Amino acid sequence: MELLKYIFLGFIQGFTETIPVSSSGHLMIFKTLMDVKVDFDTIAILTNFGSLIAIIILFRNDIMDIISGFFKYIGTKDRKYKSEFRYAWLIVIGCIPAGLAGLIVSKLDLFDKIEDNVKIVGLSLMITAILLYLIRNFKGHKKDEDLTIKDALAVGCFQILGLFPGISRSGSTIVGGMFSDLKRDTAFKYSFMLYIPMSLAAMALEITKINLDKSLIIHYVLAVVVAAIVTFLVTKWFRKIVNEGKLIYFSVYCFIVGILVVIFL
Repeated sequence: MELLKYIFLGFIQGFTETIPVSSSGHLMIFKTLMDVKVDFDTIAILTNFGSLIAIIILFRNDIMDIISGFFKYIGTKDRKYKSEFRYAWLIVIGCIPAGLAGLIVSKLDLFDKIEDNVKIVGLSLMITAILLYLIRNFKGHKKDEDLTIKDALAVGCFQILGLFPGISRSGSTIVGGMFSDLKRDTAFKYSFMLYIPMSLAAMALEITKINLDKSLIIHYVLAVVVAAIVTFLVTKWFRKIVNEGKLIYFSVYCFIVGILVVIFL
């Protein structure tokens, strides 16, 4: 039963990490519902690592093109690599607002009193629902090459919302992208290009919270593997949902779950 709990938590992390419903919020909800004695800080960090690996694999071609093009442009100044060079810098710029906000939140422990409050998660899910509802019919016009510094900063500022317990990071950045008139798939891709460095930074800040129990190594490994596999499959499915303009489904889900959490938990 103990092993199944860890596998289940890995599944929840993997299923909710990249869709706009907040993985941390759902882990907190299930922590409350299951009333299990699990080190949720450790399991959240480890399973987030599994999700990160899945995202890197899923976007490996885009990542390699950006990195390769960035250094080739520096070395040759060939204009055919300029778009990748520019896109790489837009990723850096997009990470700045949430990066600075994350450092402030971490250093000042601003969320310490509310991060374990499941009612806050319920309210945050309703906020996510409203944001997703507002952009439900947006299609956008800008492609990758049309991204500007203003767009990157706008999406980066929306990403700050994802620091708040229960608000989806992917949801907030995709909403920010669509408000900036990005095409659906452009907003989706840019959201996950920001996810990779932000996730690495968050793990670096939280690494000291990991408290591994040697007797649970198999449990941890399986949780991470399950999180990675499920994240990979769900993200591919979510990309299709975004491109089909069906984010309204997540809006309805977040609103219903948010109300239920506030009323009953």
